[in-house]
Amino acid sequence: MGDWTFFSNHGHVLVCLANNREARLRDVALEVGITERAVQKIVRDFQDAGIVSVTKQGRCNRYRINRRKALRHNLVSHCTVGKLLTLLARSPHAAQRMAAIPAQAEPAMPEPAQPEPAQPEPEQHKPEAAAATHSDDKAPSPREKAPEDATESPSGDVPIDTRQQGSLF
Repeated sequence: MGDWTFFSNHGHVLVCLANNREARLRDVALEVGITERAVQKIVRDFQDAGIVSVTKQGRCNRYRINRRKALRHNLVSHCTVGKLLTLLARSPHAAQRMAAIPAQAEPAMPEPAQPEPAQPEPEQHKPEAAAATHSDDKAPSPREKAPEDATESPSGDVPIDTRQQGSLF
């Protein structure tokens, strides 16, 4: 398996600075796995693009991220740095927002499309048929009739069919 990641070193450095705006570049370099010199160049790139501003506070640097800046690539230029960091960074504000969202199970990968079996039409109510059924022959509950990839609704009574729902990634 290859040694690749979804984000470049620029993305990793940005997430590190968003997680700790008082981080030393030496610590960022260790966390990302690159040299301190490479982190300095990336921060300079961010400054030139208007994404990060650096202020000196005593002997330390403080990094402020311009969250309104659009991402640079045409495919994602509709998204801002702030939206990206909201998904990735571990800030206290992001943690509070994520805690407010109810946890849901991640949907399984979709199975290849298979034709569904034909459903029999519901029978008309017939009094003689009702009298002929045994007590242990009961109709299946709605959960038993639900497709395999249906999940339970938040209230727990009716299954929700999730086959048509997609994922952001």
